[in-house]
Amino acid sequence: MTEDKTSAEHYFSATPKSKAHLGVIRTKLRGKQFEFLTASTVFSKKRVDTGTRLLIENMILPETGRILDIGCGYGAVGIVAAAFKPQLHVVMTDVNTRAVELADHNIRKNRTPNAEARSGYLYEPVKDLTFNCVLSNPPVSAGMQTVKAIITEAPKAMADQATLQMVVRSKIGGKTLPTVFNETFGNCTVLARESGYRVLIGQKLKTK
Repeated sequence: MTEDKTSAEHYFSATPKSKAHLGVIRTKLRGKQFEFLTASTVFSKKRVDTGTRLLIENMILPETGRILDIGCGYGAVGIVAAAFKPQLHVVMTDVNTRAVELADHNIRKNRTPNAEARSGYLYEPVKDLTFNCVLSNPPVSAGMQTVKAIITEAPKAMADQATLQMVVRSKIGGKTLPTVFNETFGNCTVLARESGYRVLIGQKLKTK
């Protein structure tokens, strides 16, 4: 659940110092072809991992407003959302500056000008914005407290009726995180499940 202290760097490192070993992922998502530049110290650099793919294939996107991809890595989730909803503005954030640079490159590579990437911890880079949808494959290796913070701090960044959609491993947080969703939103539904992963969705209900 926590970062491996034996490794020099991790994908949750803010400013990786090691040389970037680049790679390219070419894959089909939601029936459309995408290409992503990746690098070492960024999560799942060789392929779009099972959890991210499950979230992408099942995410429910709003028709208007803004989308936040928090902990974006090289940008797969946010870029796919931007490609399928060009009328929306997609903001992608990550604490890892190398990830943000890759996401910015991949925005241009996949021709999604309605997306942007920002560097910083959790919701700090977007404290000036309100979102109609928040998407996340959370950095579990940063610790469960960080994952829980993505949930509990989400309402401050969300408009009424907005949703938080998060993919989790069934064995890691599959039992505890739905409770956090329910405590935060008063609701939690399993949107999809496959291969030991599930996508949780909670909605910020309109305040009376």
